[in-house]
Amino acid sequence: MIYFSRIASCVVLLFILSSDFASAKTLGEKAVSAERKSLYLKTSALTGVPWSVIAGCDQYARNTVPSARSGKADSPLVGLNFGQKTWVGLLNPDENDEDPKTIALFGGAGKDGNGDGRARLHDPEDRLFAFAERIAEFGPGEQNYRIAIWNIYRRGKAVDLIEDYARLFEAFNSTDLYGHAFPLPLRSNYDYKSTWGERRGWGGLRHHEGTDLFADYGTPVRATAYGIVEMTGWNKYGGWRLGIRDIRGNYHYFAHLSSYAPHIHKGTITKPGQEIGYVGSSGYGPPGTQGKFPPHLHYGIYRDNGRTEFSFDPYPVLRVWERQARAGKH
Repeated sequence: MIYFSRIASCVVLLFILSSDFASAKTLGEKAVSAERKSLYLKTSALTGVPWSVIAGCDQYARNTVPSARSGKADSPLVGLNFGQKTWVGLLNPDENDEDPKTIALFGGAGKDGNGDGRARLHDPEDRLFAFAERIAEFGPGEQNYRIAIWNIYRRGKAVDLIEDYARLFEAFNSTDLYGHAFPLPLRSNYDYKSTWGERRGWGGLRHHEGTDLFADYGTPVRATAYGIVEMTGWNKYGGWRLGIRDIRGNYHYFAHLSSYAPHIHKGTITKPGQEIGYVGSSGYGPPGTQGKFPPHLHYGIYRDNGRTEFSFDPYPVLRVWERQARAGKH
């Protein structure tokens, strides 16, 4: 995990608050999600590629391509895109060619996905269809889809993330999976402040990449997002810890747990508010070490941008989720 300056963290946070977390539950976002799913289903019917796989690829693109995650009203409906020359063919003399026949003649990726006789790069249906056709070329089945995705992105992490996104879309049969929850029950006895970036000395000088929420031992810890449990087990710093990857590519990290909730393991699908573990004081030593500090939940967020993963201060979003929970919004 790469430590970013507090300024960089604030920039990332402003982006997330303005798009992912603050506005995702609006009626406009729900309508966009419904329209996207309709396009995924249509493209799946045309190509044979499962809609969830297509949606997973598109979600990865919207998470990692700056133009697709601007959060603005005119953001593209579909994040999957092609370069102009890739679309029309490298040797095609007409860079604005929309004729599927001549595009195919020059080996371009452009396809007609909506049956209007044109292959338009700005048309989301045409782009989705062209992308899904690339996946379909490798044949049906999960393993072939993984091979296709690797050939497109040349990044193992992309294959894993897209597979997780596809599992989430399929499990909930929805593309509107942006809700969040505060990690502790409001009725519990807890307190927290911003501790991101503070120095820590155990195990060598390092920076604190999260927020400590002090609470009574055994207080239930809740999933903060729709996601998949990516990691469980012991870490000498975090003790019994758990990580959840959400649909936006954010990794939600919960540490110093006393134990996990029943049936929670690597690969478990979660939803906001679901009980995942219990506050403890584990860590700072070999497996089983307890009590070297007061019981608390260490909560951190890391974001994958398509190249690397980095932390940012979770304190402001925790305050937002806490206010929303008190207002009964989630």
